[in-house]
Amino acid sequence: MTIELNKHLQQQAITSIERYFRENMDEPIGNMQSGALLNFFLAEIGPSIYNQAIADVQENLQARLQELDYEVGKEEFTYWTAKRPARR
Repeated sequence: MTIELNKHLQQQAITSIERYFRENMDEPIGNMQSGALLNFFLAEIGPSIYNQAIADVQENLQARLQELDYEVGKEEFTYWTAKRPARR
């Protein structure tokens, strides 16, 4: 599975890469070079970020599932302790 950005996000990322090079490097980078660099990052580093995001979501969901019994669970067999029948 390849990680792809929609056209709008891809253009924003390319613009950001160009700005980074303009402000932080000795030479500016062109649009084509920025696009190639973005594709490299998506192919090489993207899966690691994606996998970490999945692991973070799984951890968060697992924590929420562990709390589920406290949030919506009901105490069982409480009839006799909650309601004392009248003695004859």
